[in-house]
Amino acid sequence: MQAKNLSGGQELICINVDKVYDWIVKEKSFDVTLSGSTITFNAVPGLPEGAEVDLTRAKVKCEVTPHPRRPVEILDRDDRPFVIDGTPVTLQQLHIRKNFIVTICVILANGTVLTSQTGYNDNPALRISRCETVTMCAPEGTDVEITYTDLDCFVCTFNISDDPVTVPATGIIPIEFDSLTISVVTCQSIQSTFPVTVEFLAEFCEPRDDLPTECPAPVRPLQCPVVFP
Repeated sequence: MQAKNLSGGQELICINVDKVYDWIVKEKSFDVTLSGSTITFNAVPGLPEGAEVDLTRAKVKCEVTPHPRRPVEILDRDDRPFVIDGTPVTLQQLHIRKNFIVTICVILANGTVLTSQTGYNDNPALRISRCETVTMCAPEGTDVEITYTDLDCFVCTFNISDDPVTVPATGIIPIEFDSLTISVVTCQSIQSTFPVTVEFLAEFCEPRDDLPTECPAPVRPLQCPVVFP
């Protein structure tokens, strides 16, 4: 490669980056109904075996997070012809499955908080999936990445029996919900990307000057002239 003379501190450099083929941001909301489900809750210190859990006037809240191992799955990718502003173009129709884990919190009248179990074999009803179709420029070979700029849920309706629940020997507390509907709200950023190497003219950064640190002036305690001298 022939060296190129450049002015100043600039230099031609190559870096690896992800080229963005397409990018959309969309809101998606959906409801989940878990009526008739028995949800198990983690053991709580202070609730020993045989203790009775009073569910009278209990409140129910929820949290939702992406699945830690399979947050997004691309089920299918089909080429579809479109005409945009008079120009023929081939875009891809993506069938996407998004996987979530819901955590249910029951707040008892005395302030005790029960949190649902989230282990792999615990509460399968709280591992939920939703599918949607997105059309964008995402040809075969590109990666489709979904990040959530906002992910929230709230309990729309619920009904649990007022009968107390006895804590078993395991400490794990089962609560049966006669009805439970939660609403999940997502704001998602969807990008199709492909790794490329690009060359550009850049100037290397220089460190800033260190902030000067001055020793404080000596400070003497205030005198009490009212009483002395």
